[in-house]
Amino acid sequence: MADNGSERRFQIASVSLDERLVLRRTPEVEQERAVAIFDLVENNRFRLREGPSGPYALHLAVVERRLSLRIAAPDRSPPLEITVSLGGFRRIVKDYFVVCDSYYDAIRRLSPSQIEAIDIGRRALHDEGADKLQQVLAPQVEIDHDTARRLFTLLCVLHFRARSE
Repeated sequence: MADNGSERRFQIASVSLDERLVLRRTPEVEQERAVAIFDLVENNRFRLREGPSGPYALHLAVVERRLSLRIAAPDRSPPLEITVSLGGFRRIVKDYFVVCDSYYDAIRRLSPSQIEAIDIGRRALHDEGADKLQQVLAPQVEIDHDTARRLFTLLCVLHFRARSE
């Protein structure tokens, strides 16, 4: 079993989001952002296929309909930037927002069984987005499913900002 120091070489140690254009987020979206960042930093698997080892500082931004991941390593080498087109995520993100809106509305007025039914759909879309993100990053970065889920949440948070501009 590897020691904690060697495991940290393949992890994200800190996460920041491009907040320059944020006008206002709903409390639900802000909660999702905070939980995703906390959970991501606490437990993740993130290994560059080529480049320095971590632990990494990750900065996420949406720039010209592309997700930008700026990855800084502790060796002070120039940060690596990976960009991913968001075009392939458009339907998943749109559907995810619709289901999340229904879910948050359901929490206020529906029975637990109805809420659970909506949540199953929400989780399925979340998994679909995470799987797609894992696939598009695979040539450059190895991530586990839980890390991909949290990164997809943050992609949605950034996309929420972009769609409300």
